[in-house]
Amino acid sequence: MKRALIILALLGAGAAALVFWLGLRSDPGDISMVSPLQTPAGLSVEERGHYLVRVGDCMACHTRQGGADYAGGRMIPTPFGDFYSPNLTPDPETGLGNWSADDFWKAMHEGRSRDGSLLYPAFPYTNYTKLSRDDSDAMFAYLRTLPAVKEARREHQLQFPYNYRFLLVGWRALFFRPGVYQPDSAQDEQWNRGAYLVQGLGHCSACHEARNALGAVQSRDNPAGGLVLNWYAPALAAPAEAGVQHWPKEDIVRLLRDGIAPGASTLGPMAEVVYESLQHASAQDLDAMATYLKSLEPTQPPARGAVQVPTHAVDDMSKRGSLIYAEHCASCHGDAGEGAPPAAPALRGNRAVTMAAAVNPIRVVLFGGYAPGTAGNPRPFGMPPFGSTLSNQDVADVLTYTRSAWGNQGSPVSAAEVARNRQGPLW
Repeated sequence: MKRALIILALLGAGAAALVFWLGLRSDPGDISMVSPLQTPAGLSVEERGHYLVRVGDCMACHTRQGGADYAGGRMIPTPFGDFYSPNLTPDPETGLGNWSADDFWKAMHEGRSRDGSLLYPAFPYTNYTKLSRDDSDAMFAYLRTLPAVKEARREHQLQFPYNYRFLLVGWRALFFRPGVYQPDSAQDEQWNRGAYLVQGLGHCSACHEARNALGAVQSRDNPAGGLVLNWYAPALAAPAEAGVQHWPKEDIVRLLRDGIAPGASTLGPMAEVVYESLQHASAQDLDAMATYLKSLEPTQPPARGAVQVPTHAVDDMSKRGSLIYAEHCASCHGDAGEGAPPAAPALRGNRAVTMAAAVNPIRVVLFGGYAPGTAGNPRPFGMPPFGSTLSNQDVADVLTYTRSAWGNQGSPVSAAEVARNRQGPLW
């Protein structure tokens, strides 16, 4: 018995040591790996860094509403609590003023702060670890040129036990492996460029991949997209959601660059991504991203949990919804949901309307939505908000109707689900 206890103790100590080694190990990275993104002739390191920071959409998280660019302070709501982004300006007291390029590389590649503390993966270092050292250095060089802004960092407001940072050791041991992007020799240069942008710099999986209970990506087992900033980021590989495998490449580029394309438009947080970031990407990079996205293996849309709508109530909801639709919606979207592009998109056959997750249609009806203003869409049309006009039941009724009318095959929407989506910040 004593011998067995000793063996168990040794095994436990060995397992703990392995967890700590995996969670705390340092990884210098392959600094010899050259970025797949070519630098145009005559571009300085700082100018290249500006481009990378913009395409990486760093401003979106690191600029609070009404605050100075990149000075941090924006709240990022998550199921674990509220995170507040740090100051990226070169202020020596509250920003990156005392950081070196090596410190910045450790943050991007290993998820470690300047003092060695582990960073929460709300900062997508799980994606940025794929960046090459030369790209990381260029981004840091640009951030050093920003005006220094004194903006004290706000403490994260996290639920127990996530407020104990040392638990990240176990999370990293289970879910994080640092590593610079390695080109796929079976694919051409343009595909690898797109993979580097989508998987790394663009960190698309930070929103568009499902997460497990601990916030780690679980897409290998679940093709769902992600619920982020109170919106649903649809699965990029599912043709019934955001998959573009059968789209012409030029339409994919238009959606990424302009925020609109035939039969599609971006709203909510994705409209911000297009406005702040993707519209500024080069033609070559947009083509590379489209090449990669088209190549994704198609998946089935994720299954949705049980909807709290009794079967016997659906017909009555649809009847009421048809009346609400005729009063508030048909003048723009058409009597048969055919739409009137570009002012009003068709609702008939619209996968944004019928996908399993009803979060986005609910939020668009409640709060409205606009595509971004871009060079390719300089005067965007938008959807007015109806949250103050329609009750939770009204919204549930009209969406239950539109998700099942004209050949649509979406599931019903409950008033309770609408009520949940009235809560929290818009994004």
